[in-house]
Formats: sequence, structure tokens, C-alpha cells
Amino acid sequence: MSRPRMPSSASICGRWPSRLSKERFSNITTTHCLMRSIIDGLLPLRHRTRGTQALPGLGAAEPTLCAGPILPCREGTPEVGSNAARILPMRPPRARARALRAATLAACGVVLASCATAQSVQPAAPLDASSGAPGASARSASDPAAPTGWGPTVGELAAAQELVRGWTPAQLAGQVIVGRWQGTDPAEAARLVADLDLAGVQLTGTNIVDADQVRAVTTAVTAASAATGRDFPPVIAVDQEGGEVAHLAGVAVDLPPFSVAGRAVVAPSGGEGTVQSAMSAVALELRSLGFTWVFAPDADVAADDGSTFIGDRAASGDAATASRAVAAAVNGYTSAGMACTLKHFPGHGGTSDDSHQVLPRIDASLTELQARELLPFQAGIAAGAPGVMVGHLDVGALESGVASSMSAPTYRLLRDQLHFNGVAITDSLGMGAVMERSSPAVDALKAGADLLLMPADTRLAHAQVTAAIASGEVGRAQVEQAAARVVALQHWQQRAAAAAPVPADATAQAAARVGDMRAAADDAP
Repeated sequence: MSRPRMPSSASICGRWPSRLSKERFSNITTTHCLMRSIIDGLLPLRHRTRGTQALPGLGAAEPTLCAGPILPCREGTPEVGSNAARILPMRPPRARARALRAATLAACGVVLASCATAQSVQPAAPLDASSGAPGASARSASDPAAPTGWGPTVGELAAAQELVRGWTPAQLAGQVIVGRWQGTDPAEAARLVADLDLAGVQLTGTNIVDADQVRAVTTAVTAASAATGRDFPPVIAVDQEGGEVAHLAGVAVDLPPFSVAGRAVVAPSGGEGTVQSAMSAVALELRSLGFTWVFAPDADVAADDGSTFIGDRAASGDAATASRAVAAAVNGYTSAGMACTLKHFPGHGGTSDDSHQVLPRIDASLTELQARELLPFQAGIAAGAPGVMVGHLDVGALESGVASSMSAPTYRLLRDQLHFNGVAITDSLGMGAVMERSSPAVDALKAGADLLLMPADTRLAHAQVTAAIASGEVGRAQVEQAAARVVALQHWQQRAAAAAPVPADATAQAAARVGDMRAAADDAP
């Protein structure tokens, strides 16, 4: 039996329904606007204000569980391209309009429910408007060109949500998995994506031979994804932090550990611009190899004595310095059309244990996490980071004995207190910290993950997630939301890349800009 092809976002948008008059559509739109006005009146800060909410140390205000803006806004950042006419379903049919009104009413209940479920997480103090992301003024959520704050536009996200509603459980399961594959054969990676409708794959050191082979893999995976009916690029990811975590060693520019960026931002001859330029050039080189995602920057805060597992992967042991480096890196990656990922939420810097082997214990209180570990994540989110990787960490202040990647309170902290609305991705599900679970992929999805990274057995994980969706063990609406975020982000990556062409001398430029960052770091006090 042939699998149903995925309808493209273009095929579901821009259609005027034959049985819906313009007058009726106007009435529906007016009703929707009235309902939004009611909600806006009840929850003015959460739904009408864009910006970020502070953690202790970044701004003072009365603590509140649900007050504060949802989306950090990067107003002032030019929009890249325009797909609004193609991807936004501007004229909904009657049934969709009824569902829209019902969903608007249901939103009140969802927000109130989120307040109730967040009781285990103490609130962070909200930022004042001047401390938020650039451009604190709001743009209407009904404006399809309005930014979400993490890459896609409101229109791209709406189109993605409409697209995934028609998918089968197997297609949804695929779109929330980034697969693991063995060997170096491009055909094997492509086959995995085609068979399972995967969001994409990650290349690790064992999958890489040289630049030509990497391009062959990324080309094959892109073609396999397009053959399933997708009109957006796949997730093709790599760990390329620099230093010891550089899976493209010998293939791409030699990138130093992120601690060099931390020193560069405080150097008299450096600053955020030096780091941003370096990471922008690195992103363009990665794109020249066919990558769409990089699992960087590391937003951990190193231990003061440098004794922990993370070590020089972190920008600094000073949270403020780390925050500056993280924000600069995010701006560099995204300006070059590369999706990037803050990691390892809520902070891996305070333990000497390796989560590849065991589940590290984090004994810091929530107040301590807010005052230190969470600050670089806050800065990266405010800068517009599209992804956050949730680590395999036992954080007693959130949910003792449970890996953060599978902990609902951890995802609530990320969503409700740091106001991150982008893609939450797990750390690799093939790591020792979670390998004892029978279905870590399902567990992470149920907790709140959007994207499941490299299960130990990708085909088994896909089967388990498909069954969980079909049986209702995981709510279909939740998985649709996760899949839509990934689809929307890949649409953003597509147009952002189109607006930032890869230069012919991308490798030479990357080497030069990274050299500038090294030189600045050497000048640091």
C-alpha cells in the first residue's frame, strides 16, 4: 500500500471557499476579533505585549505565574523575504471558522490550566519593557508577517499548523524525530528519511569522511525529504560547537572551544560584533556543506574552577559574560540563515558527571538556577534562538530523579517562565542517561518535547511514537503543535538562507573571522 503524500503548504492556502460569501467571511473575522479582544482584556500582558520576562538579576517586578509576554520580539530585524501569500490560509472555510471560534474560547481554559500546572515552578520576576528583546512594541497576532520571536512569522506558523492536521500518525511521528543512521553511505541516510517521513538526520563523526561525501549525504537527504511531498528543507544537523565537540574536524574550519568567544566579548579589541561575525561566517560554511541546523551555542555556565564536565564548551564561568557570548552567537547564526540551538537546558555546567554515561544530579535550588544557569538561556531566547536543547539532567528543584528531557516541569519552566515558544529538542536519546527507559522518545514527547534527537533505534522509536499517537497515549493535538513548530522553523530557515547567499569563498571567510575572534580572545584581560 502506498503511503499518502504530504500536501504542500502551498496547496492548502489562499483558497476562497465556494460556499462562503465575503459578507459571511467578514462576520466570522469580526467575531474572531471580538473573541480575541475579550481574551486580550482578561490577559493583557500575556497576549498583547511582546518582549521577555526577566529572571532575578535582570530586572525587578512583582512575581506572577502567568503574567508577562509570551513571545520575545525582534522588531527592528528586517523581515527576510515574503511567503505570506503562499503560506497563510487567509480565507478559512465555514468549519474551520467555527473551530477557530471554539479554539479562541478554549484558549482561556488552556492559559488558566497552565497557571495551575505551573505551581511546582516558582515564578521569575518579569522584565520591564526596556529590558526585553529589541523592539518591545507588539504587532498584531493576526498579521501574517508579524514575527514570532524565534524565526518564523505568524503566517508561517499558522500554515504549518493547518498542514499537519491532515497527516497520519506515522507522518506526525516522523516529523518530530531527527534520526540516527549508521555508516557513511548517503543512500542509507536518505532511505531512513524516506521510509519514516523523518524531520531529518544528524551527522556525527562516524558518518563523515570528507567535504564531498558530506555534500553527497546532505543532497541525498534533501532529495528524499522532497520526495515525500515536503516543500521545506529537512533538518540536517551537526554538533559543531568547536574545540572537542566539532564533528566536522578536518572538513570545516577549525573552530576553537566556545570559551574563546567568551573571552572575545570582553576583550578591548573584541566585543559581541566579533563573535557574531565569526559565527555568521561559520554558519555560511556549514550551509555550503548542506547543513540547516547547528547544535550550538552551548549556553551552560562553567564551574568557576573549570572542573566540571562541560569545561571550555561553555563561554564563561561568569553568567553575564556567557550571556553576551550566547546572544552574539545566536545573532550570527540566524543572520546567516542557520537554525541554532541553545544547550543544555536548564544548565549542565554545575556537574562533573557525563550524561553520555549517567544521569547527572543538579542540586542547585530554583533560585540559584534563576540567578546563574538560566541567564544565558534567557539571553539567547531574547536574541531569537529558534531551538533549545533540553539536557539529560536530574534537577531536584524541578523533578527529582527524572531526566530534564522527560520532565514536564522542566518544559513548563522553559515555556512559561522563559517564554520560549520555539522548538524544544531533546539531547540525544541514545545516551546512557536515558537508555534504561523502554520508550524514551514517547516519554520525552509526553513531557513536552517537540523534536526527538537520535533515538538509539530510529525505526523502533518511530513505531513507538506512531502507536502512542494512534492510541491516544500522546495527544494528537500536542504532537501536531510540535510538528508544526518544526515545519514552520524549516520554512523560516529556507527563506532566511535565500536572503543570505553562501559566498564562493565561504571557507576562507570563516577562517578569517574565526581568526579575528581568536585574536580578540588573546587580548582579553
